[in-house]
Amino acid sequence: MLAALLPAVPPVIGWSVHACWLHGRLTTARRDPLTGLWTRDAFTRRARRLLRDRRAVVLLADVDHFKQVNDTHGHAVGDALLAVTARRLAHAVGDGGTVGRLGGDEFAAVFIDRDRTAPERLDVLARVLARPVDGAPQVHTTVSLGWVRAADHHGEELSGLLRRADEAMYAAKRSSSPVRRAQIGRLFALVVGRRPGRRGAA
Repeated sequence: MLAALLPAVPPVIGWSVHACWLHGRLTTARRDPLTGLWTRDAFTRRARRLLRDRRAVVLLADVDHFKQVNDTHGHAVGDALLAVTARRLAHAVGDGGTVGRLGGDEFAAVFIDRDRTAPERLDVLARVLARPVDGAPQVHTTVSLGWVRAADHHGEELSGLLRRADEAMYAAKRSSSPVRRAQIGRLFALVVGRRPGRRGAA
């Protein structure tokens, strides 16, 4: 019996190795090469799963004055700032959540607020994100955060929650506070107008 199975062993091993290699390539393709975060499509799939939990929080983060950083200090420093921002966001969200780079200097995250401390956590996160970048102490910038609780908008999909978080983030940029929670009720955009050029959807 064993002798009859031996000829099939090399093909099975070869297929397994190929499957592992292919899985690695697909995973790499879903990761942003600069920050290591999930790309938009991969983030969207993971975020939608997390939103099945009513304790989920949707967060948008945008680096303030990023173009000025690039223009003043060069793209290498700008890339370092994005990479550090990504690491700090991923650390704050933890393994139970997901973080993605939507493009440019914009990031999104979904995490489960099990102990209902999201406001305090995000205030701390804003201060952490404003710390200087190692190797570029001359760069001083902040990151604006907009967030929304999924439970406040029952039945709303990820795209709608991202739009609400986007409007809250825009409001944070115009205020003295780096963190702003989305309003409950109508989209904030209907009141203050949307930020030009923002889609706000995954």
